[in-house]
Amino acid sequence: RKITISELLIMLVRSNKILRTHVLGSLANSTIQCFSSANSDSLFLGLPKKVTTIGAPMHHGQPITGTDNGPKLIRELGLSKIIKNLGWECDDKGDIEMSPESMKRSPLEPFQGLAHNCDVVGIGNERVAKVVKAGAEEKSFVLTIGGDHSIGLGTLAGMLSVYPNLGVIWVDAHADINTPLTSESGNMHGMPVSFVMKLDGTLNLPGFDWLKQVPTLKPSQVAYIGLRDVDDGERKILRELETQGMYVTSMQDVDAVGIGAVVEDALTSLGKDRPIHLSYDIDALDPVLAPSTGTRVPGGLTFREGHFIAESLASTGQLVSMDMVEVNSMIGDSNDAKSTADLALDIISSALGSKIF
Repeated sequence: RKITISELLIMLVRSNKILRTHVLGSLANSTIQCFSSANSDSLFLGLPKKVTTIGAPMHHGQPITGTDNGPKLIRELGLSKIIKNLGWECDDKGDIEMSPESMKRSPLEPFQGLAHNCDVVGIGNERVAKVVKAGAEEKSFVLTIGGDHSIGLGTLAGMLSVYPNLGVIWVDAHADINTPLTSESGNMHGMPVSFVMKLDGTLNLPGFDWLKQVPTLKPSQVAYIGLRDVDDGERKILRELETQGMYVTSMQDVDAVGIGAVVEDALTSLGKDRPIHLSYDIDALDPVLAPSTGTRVPGGLTFREGHFIAESLASTGQLVSMDMVEVNSMIGDSNDAKSTADLALDIISSALGSKIF
């Protein structure tokens, strides 16, 4: 049969990232808008379908309190009911204890100043990793509700312990791949990817001895979507890791070719033979849609773009776990907090198979 103009554009943008970003622009955005699989049955999870829900009320990875309320707020909006309505069993493990009093703090070391609260963040993430690992071993879909994005360290560690070839789609305004050697702020919610990749400067910190036993995340296992605020140190890291197979896209790519092409390329880069974890920071969405989050950056994903990512991953049958993070009820008023948590819950629903039709 004849090749259509739309199909030709798709082939072009897949073959050349520079062309994709700088030339096609809005024309490609209007022509590439779908990615789906005829079979959405899970390739890796057991039956009956079960979601293991874990609350990770971490706030020690950044200086603004309120992220610890995220699990409670999302549950109160009807999380368990939605899970059951989508045909899953719901096994809610409750919240992991994250208070500093429950975690023995290590003596302060000079190096620790480049990774604030690293002992508490490390111990808290060890707890997250253990519960996540247990859920994954049961072949459940593991859903972790944060909490700040430092918990991504624990969720990935737990999943990698069961699925060493795990693919990771990181949806975020920020790359979260700073190390204690590159971070300007020292806030550990900006470092989880570097720790599970065991980059220079991430080993031998108080609270992280346990991480040495976890399989190392490789560059080819990671795909970024939605970046728009990247630190200078992170930019250097990402450029190096791109040469080793990491898939890195920004909002500029989404603007150029549309979310459909970006998601399809991300999935192609990871391959069809591996389970996938979705790490979803609510600040990936435009702050007009998600105002109650701590590191807001203008120009984020639209409502439909945000959903499309989750819907597309659900349709592959490869999605085995997810974390939703950085909903902060202390930022903005009560309406802001509710609308942000509602949106987070809606995206979780899409990842669990909710469809428009």
